[in-house]
Amino acid sequence: MDAACQLALDASQGEEIPFELMETEGRRGRPPLYCYQPLTGQFIDQRLGALSGLTTYAPAVRALAGHDRLAAYLNLHGVSAVPEDARRRADDALRLLLGRVFADRDDFEFDADRFASAYEELERTLLEGRCTLMVIAPVLGIAIDPTTPEIRLHDGLSLTPGDRVPDAPAEAIWGEVEEPNVLAVLTSSAERTTPASVAAATQRFRELLTALRLFERGSYALGPMAWTRIDSGPWQPVALGATAPPSSLTLVPARQEDELRGFCSLIPRRLPDEGEVAWALARFEMGCERVDPFQALTDYLLALRALLEPEGPTSGRLAQRLAMICAAPEHRAGLAERAARAVSMERAVIAGLAPGRAEAYALVDEMGDQLRALLRDTLCGHLDSDLVRVADGLLVAEAGAEAAPAAQARPALDSDCDAAASGASASAADATSELEPVFATPAADAHADREPTPDPDPVGAPA
Repeated sequence: MDAACQLALDASQGEEIPFELMETEGRRGRPPLYCYQPLTGQFIDQRLGALSGLTTYAPAVRALAGHDRLAAYLNLHGVSAVPEDARRRADDALRLLLGRVFADRDDFEFDADRFASAYEELERTLLEGRCTLMVIAPVLGIAIDPTTPEIRLHDGLSLTPGDRVPDAPAEAIWGEVEEPNVLAVLTSSAERTTPASVAAATQRFRELLTALRLFERGSYALGPMAWTRIDSGPWQPVALGATAPPSSLTLVPARQEDELRGFCSLIPRRLPDEGEVAWALARFEMGCERVDPFQALTDYLLALRALLEPEGPTSGRLAQRLAMICAAPEHRAGLAERAARAVSMERAVIAGLAPGRAEAYALVDEMGDQLRALLRDTLCGHLDSDLVRVADGLLVAEAGAEAAPAAQARPALDSDCDAAASGASASAADATSELEPVFATPAADAHADREPTPDPDPVGAPA
């Protein structure tokens, strides 16, 4: 009350409250609206000397200086450099409290309701041990069903339309298109003295991005900025890094939300830290981020070589091994021929002879799709991580199946050869039984059991 009277007196004596011109509408392509926002906090900061002379100021400072959670209150409002001196911490806390009471006002009439709300926040922070941390980041290139308020994933993570996140910054909600961005929202609870790390939240977002890229073909990316806040405090920006803008928008229809939820819960637990699969996955994501599709082709082929083409005498079989795993028998020759053409096209690109035909782009997309299928099935446990052994086992099985009619036509075969052929047939049966869900359908229709995600009109076509 004393502070309100002092500030009101200063304002009545001609001291002007500074204002800032603020844009209130963030939609791209529409005329912005502006308003004048009073910088009440700045006005209060300039008068701390006069406020500290009030008779009630010193008792309030002494009461606050004795709380060991005062730093948590300062952190809540974006103060990263918390003073070590208890008196200075208390001064800053009182300044913030007054700023909350008179925020966005151009007068200093005492408002009991605003004071009660601001004081309750201070009291809750000082006396309660836990806080809620929320981190949000735009996920570009994805849209969810308009009837879905949010897709809850796991452990506090969700995908939510930006206009459904209360008080979210306009920069997070609106982007290059008319519709609001989909936001990755992570909510967690932690001790106020040691709130959850923002770095851990951004790692969760990157794992979500990996899962989306493995789930369905699309152009996905995180926005360049994330925002974080503690409880109802102000949003603090966090840089994530520049990314290429998405070239298409992929809709997740309501019927696929449960599948996406389960997939995004599984993949982060299965991500390898090292080995061929980890290296290939990193290369796959590099390819997903390329603007030039022919640069992406090199990333995809390098990843496929890491999975299917070891060094030594068994090298040089990339196209054949890919076809054995990813195509049904009647389609293997076609896939092997296209994979060989992709390798030849890569050499042409390196030599500066990049093709510009539509089928060349389709070939790049197909190599990306086949790599995605291999990585996804390996991480989900449908394929052994030793894909060379899997492919070579299928080659042996196929050779054994082709040799069987010839063996019947030549009854004089050596008994040892008969035994070897019998063993190969048994191996083929085992391998076929284990891998049937992977290669039982043609490569182009390798995932016909799951409907492809349609692109929403009119932005579904690649930019």
